[in-house]
Amino acid sequence: MLYRAFVGLVDRLPLPSLRVQRLIAIAVILSQAGISVTGAIVRVTASGLGCPTWPQCFPGSFTPIGVSEVPVLHQTVEFGNRLLTFVVTLCAALIVLAVVRARRRKEVLVYAWLMPGGTVVQAIIGGITVRTGLLWWTVAVHLLASMVMVWLAVVLYAKISEPDDGIETVQVPAPLRWLTALSGVALAGVLIAGTLVTAAGPHAGDKSIERQVERLEVEIVTLVHLHSQLLIGYLALLIGLAFGLYAVGMSAAIRKRLFVLLGLVLAQALVGIVQYFTDVPAALVAIHVGGAAACTAATAALWASLRTREKIDAPALSQTSVH
Repeated sequence: MLYRAFVGLVDRLPLPSLRVQRLIAIAVILSQAGISVTGAIVRVTASGLGCPTWPQCFPGSFTPIGVSEVPVLHQTVEFGNRLLTFVVTLCAALIVLAVVRARRRKEVLVYAWLMPGGTVVQAIIGGITVRTGLLWWTVAVHLLASMVMVWLAVVLYAKISEPDDGIETVQVPAPLRWLTALSGVALAGVLIAGTLVTAAGPHAGDKSIERQVERLEVEIVTLVHLHSQLLIGYLALLIGLAFGLYAVGMSAAIRKRLFVLLGLVLAQALVGIVQYFTDVPAALVAIHVGGAAACTAATAALWASLRTREKIDAPALSQTSVH
């Protein structure tokens, strides 16, 4: 009943074209990836407790206030990151309105509704992170949740781009799709190990003398080696996948996504090497997080391109059925 009333209200809006839907979907991807980068900036500038409470910034105020205990820079950076949440929420709301108004298929609607739902979950995790004083594992979960949202947003874009009346088409054999899924699992391992490196690293998110941020008490070199070995495994799977795709033949769209992904992973590896030998400079941390979001998006795009919906005209369809 409530959903029917919601649809009735949405029907009063202008009908969005496919191009508009895709543009909003791109905005969703950029906002989800962008807030992970600004979160990294909060960490490396030690502004994690620039707003020491949640959902308010300070007790009794949703905005920064002049207090000597918290530097203005830290308040500004953390509050700016919180403001970006409104952009993420707006994009998530717009994509829901667009696909509901356009009467897209159920699959698209489900992915669209995951955007505001996931944003709410992210906000709750962010609140827990602040209230626990930037406890290392809450920060790790916060970043990993952002990567999940980036993956889902990219798949949403792919689903929106496909015709609702199209025929499901498998682009490559099942073993190669499973190999792509396995590379996604390997990527998850790389991301998890990366959050552990950060948890044991020099950027705790806050440098307050009165309240020490609890860190992961594991030798960072050990975690760096774990992270790098998982990255090598991930890259090895992608190289094997590339040879497999070339062996069976692949579309231009898949080839383009594969090359982009390989380039991003190699660039990300280079950034990680430079970080290690330069004592993890703050600027490279933000770049590395952005690279993680880009690799996640590219892996999701490759995965989505292996099973698509294609519009087949009537003559071609009848011809196919005859043979």
